Amino acid sequence: MMRLFVVSIGAALLLPAQPLTLEQAVECAARNYGAVKVSTEQSSAAAAAIGFARTAYLPKVDGLAQVNRATRNNVFGILMPNSVIMPISGPPNPENSATNVWGSAVGVLVSWEPFDFGLRQAQVDVAQAGRRRADAAVERTRFDVSVAAADAFLTILAAEQTVEAAKAGVERARTLSGLVAALVKADLRPGADASRAHAELAIAKTHQIQAEQAVEMAKAALRQYGVNAVTVDAGKLLEPPPGDAISSMGSQENHPAMREQQAALQESAARMKVLDRSYFPKFNLQSGLYARGTGANPDFSTSGGLVGLGPNIHNWGAGFSATLPLLDFKILREKRAIESAQAWAETARATQIGQDLDARQARAQAMLNGSLRVLANLPVQIESARTAETQATARYRAGLGTLAEVADAQRLVTQSEIDLRLGRLAVWRAHLARSAAHGDLGRFLAMVKP
Repeated sequence: MMRLFVVSIGAALLLPAQPLTLEQAVECAARNYGAVKVSTEQSSAAAAAIGFARTAYLPKVDGLAQVNRATRNNVFGILMPNSVIMPISGPPNPENSATNVWGSAVGVLVSWEPFDFGLRQAQVDVAQAGRRRADAAVERTRFDVSVAAADAFLTILAAEQTVEAAKAGVERARTLSGLVAALVKADLRPGADASRAHAELAIAKTHQIQAEQAVEMAKAALRQYGVNAVTVDAGKLLEPPPGDAISSMGSQENHPAMREQQAALQESAARMKVLDRSYFPKFNLQSGLYARGTGANPDFSTSGGLVGLGPNIHNWGAGFSATLPLLDFKILREKRAIESAQAWAETARATQIGQDLDARQARAQAMLNGSLRVLANLPVQIESARTAETQATARYRAGLGTLAEVADAQRLVTQSEIDLRLGRLAVWRAHLARSAAHGDLGRFLAMVKP
């Protein structure tokens, strides 16, 4: 049974890979490309930021426990707040002594802000706006990668079509070389014609090799997006697009780049709202419970042993406090000026994106119109080229023409066949550019489906 299983796996591995379709290439690139994964993780971080902002509604609970051994010398007088000198509680000691005692403390403090004039909700709104912007960035990145993968797929098809036309050119050059060799052998043509025919065959083979190299380079470009295309399925891409494929498309407001920028504007407005609610009093409801222990007595005597290691004096308290940072209005004013400038910058960037999209749409439409006109003219071009090649060959057989005329005619046929094959793909590429400019790749993919 195990041997049959191994044989089945081996047989499966020997099966040829299925040709890759354009839709599969787009889906694979949108799923595997590194930039998409980076944007997705950034969106996850923005989602976590929302939960973090909501924790501001929770009460703050601080616990403390300490044990110390210290002297108990205390003096009258004020001492400015600092982080070096440790405070001592109790009456001043009449003498300076090196006597030291144990001390301990344990306690808990609960603080909660019952109302904040909308500040915490504004901070949550900022986090939510950041999440929307991150999500929009994911969609924009996925869209850009999908368009790039589709363009790389079309490049592969164009290179493969060039190879097919180059192969046909090689066959024509080989046929001509055989014809010339026969005529030279019969002393009907000079030997120089045979050398020229061999040169033309070598040139045709060189063009085929270069076209095959272009195919491999195009496949390598597609692998950049995480798509390994051994063979590709052209589907309908070698056929002229349907006549209704050039219908009008949606507004640029639906373009992923514009949606991302609108999300950036909303995030800036949310940050401004936080600043608007920052210069308000802060109210705190506080409650604490603590206990302290000491080996120092009120009569300035000390208790020996381990007295003071355990808390022996207990207190509790509850209260309500309000604080107002009086001079923070200056800081907040400057922060508002900064945020306002950033908001105007985002607005200007949105305008620029709109202008860029308008230009891209105009270029894509011009590309589509031009490629359609070229495609309509190509049948005349290739028919004339083939007729000229037939006539040149016949004249050469009859001794009325030169080999150079035949070679030129054959190269013209090869170039015309390449133009015809690439002309159809140029129309599809123009439709891709138009869909990308309007932010609607789905319509292009629907056109390609059989």
